Amino acid sequence: MRFAAIVFLIAAGLSGASGAECGPDKLGTSRIVSVGTQGGLLVGLKTYPRTIPLADHEVILTFDDGPDATTTPQILKALADECVRATFFEIGRNAEALPLLARRETSEGHTVAHHTYTHPQPTLRYMSGASARADVLKGMIAVEKAAYGQDFSAGEPTDLSQLKLHAPFFRFPGFADTADLRDWFAQNNVGIFGVDLWASDWVEMTPGEELTLILGRLEKAGRGMLLFHDNRQWTADMMPTFLRELKKRGYRIVHMVPGPGNGPTMDAPPGWRSETERIIGALKPRLENAGAARTPPRPIPVKPAPSE
Repeated sequence: MRFAAIVFLIAAGLSGASGAECGPDKLGTSRIVSVGTQGGLLVGLKTYPRTIPLADHEVILTFDDGPDATTTPQILKALADECVRATFFEIGRNAEALPLLARRETSEGHTVAHHTYTHPQPTLRYMSGASARADVLKGMIAVEKAAYGQDFSAGEPTDLSQLKLHAPFFRFPGFADTADLRDWFAQNNVGIFGVDLWASDWVEMTPGEELTLILGRLEKAGRGMLLFHDNRQWTADMMPTFLRELKKRGYRIVHMVPGPGNGPTMDAPPGWRSETERIIGALKPRLENAGAARTPPRPIPVKPAPSE
């Protein structure tokens, strides 16, 4: 029933947004895809050999690492101006610090999902299994409180099996998953979302450079689930132009919401390989040194190869 209610509310919001303020000149949200996570789900071609099925020129927008007091409102305005819905994978402590902003995202029809509590560095792979689970669970509780208003006054869950998630979607920081956490999520019907295309906006660049980069990658692929970060000023500055450019080039927005069952998914094309593992492998010495030194929680910049 929870899945059906979420789909109904999103659909009602899209219907209401299709009036005078969201006419044919706007990009809009063309359809909703209900994504089931029963038994676990692994999607996103940068990491896994399957993804969410999309037609040519269909795009899913996702954002990581928010909310941010400055840039997230700018991105929300850009999305609202074009009547577009997206999925936000939030860091728990950020949602905890800015609950009104997290709640605004859900009230405006976006899906709010999970991205740990601290975004641990160098990654969850360099934590013990128990510590990693604790960080994930704490983040989920924080997001459920902030974005969805879930009441834990009777006591917070001590295990994922005790937590009812409004959106059982999770994205690993750095896409660095572990076998233990994959199994844990599958046992508790949580889906793991990688991404098909990334804007590389963890690297500082101008809005124009980012626009050229992501449009070039999208034109080459023709479709895909995209990753941005809503705590990056260059991304916030770029977003209005990017959305208008999508409209101009004939792209259509697909919005993900949680649903029953499992999937849908489609297999990767022949010759697929994990770009995530290549990057993590190249960074392994730096990551191990960072973990051993217990460096402060500061992201290690990774710029993908130009061919990506």
